[in-house]
Amino acid sequence: MAETKPDKPGFFARLFGRPADEQPIPDSTVAPAADAQATPAPTPAPAPAELEKPAGLDLANAAADFAAAPAAPPPDEVAAEPLPEALAGADLQPIAADPAPQVSAPQVSAPQVPAPQVPPEADPVPAPATADAPQSWWQRLSLGMRRTSSSLSESVTGLFTKRKLDQATLDDLEDALVRADLGVATALRITEAVSAGRYDKEIAPEEVKAILAREVEKTLSAVALPLVIDRTRKPYVILMVGVNGAGKTTTIGKLSQKFRQQGLSVMLAAGDTFRAAAIEQLKVWGDRVGAPVIARPQGSDAAGLAFDALVAAKAAGSDVLIIDTAGRLQNKTGLMAELEKIVRVLKKGDPDMPHAILLVLDATVGQNALSQVELFQKAAGVTGLVMTKLDGTARGGILVALAARFGLPVHFIGVGEGVEDLEPFAARDFARAIAGLDNA
Repeated sequence: MAETKPDKPGFFARLFGRPADEQPIPDSTVAPAADAQATPAPTPAPAPAELEKPAGLDLANAAADFAAAPAAPPPDEVAAEPLPEALAGADLQPIAADPAPQVSAPQVSAPQVPAPQVPPEADPVPAPATADAPQSWWQRLSLGMRRTSSSLSESVTGLFTKRKLDQATLDDLEDALVRADLGVATALRITEAVSAGRYDKEIAPEEVKAILAREVEKTLSAVALPLVIDRTRKPYVILMVGVNGAGKTTTIGKLSQKFRQQGLSVMLAAGDTFRAAAIEQLKVWGDRVGAPVIARPQGSDAAGLAFDALVAAKAAGSDVLIIDTAGRLQNKTGLMAELEKIVRVLKKGDPDMPHAILLVLDATVGQNALSQVELFQKAAGVTGLVMTKLDGTARGGILVALAARFGLPVHFIGVGEGVEDLEPFAARDFARAIAGLDNA
């Protein structure tokens, strides 16, 4: 009978005193306990011989006993213990400084970023040179009148290119002139001048344009009068009237700057007490041109404010007093009556006041400008006209119709928002600009 040898105890039996066939204790039950107390070391795990425990170890306290055993410190820490104070500062400085170069040096490439983002066709240098180059008044006028002149030029060119002058052509020319708001009377006079001695003959478009400019200049020459400030009358009072949106307040600012450039002292009165925005806008212009502004809260009596401004201008010795008024619709009799009241109050200070009553007209309203002149003339006694926004319409000929019908002086015209875009009216320049001719 063969001798039966007992099974050799396994590793866990020899380590923990348990039979080899029993379920071994997982490594995870021991490792976390050891990790919680000891700092992980970069060295390899200890050999099984180093972890050997006496047989018969109590399993219930095996993990605690194993964790209580002192862990071997890493080699680096053992080497660092003798000189903790001497090396503390030296170790911290390199660690804190190391990340900085890694972020800025490889990732930042400032010289390479802007170059590709600039389009090759973008050229910022010529633009300021063009903007800084001042334009003459004729250049601004012809540019502002381009809509009107282009409309007329296209009609004239289409009618008179390789075509004999007949009645149908003259009728078409008359219609084109009326559409440009030159007025029926002016249109008839121009067509008669074109047909004189040229009937049934060919006529070049440029010749027709020259005739157009000549006839328009004839009509406008009588009304192209400058606004003359009588310096013996201090203050010289100017009352500005017109409907909302015509540009009264802006025109006041532009006129104030021109007067200041002439050496005149100017005072402004914010007589448009119905709109708070108008009061603030006039104050802005006053600050810009260096002119004091007399104002009251919104809703105040406009006539009373005008009188207070007159007293203040006299006391200050101002050369010019410009009074703004609320934009009144010409068909509102109540509002027009208030304008009459302002005029009466001013005349109490001097029967000749106001010395000038300027009606500001928006060229874009077309034929409606005729009714505005008629009603403001009755209510306030308009002495002169200022035509604005000629650059915003293809019917700039309305100024010719106004001159032919009312004969009121035209002091200024505007073709833009800039201060330099409001200039004294010149009949010849306007006539040639509306006809699309050069200023020869």
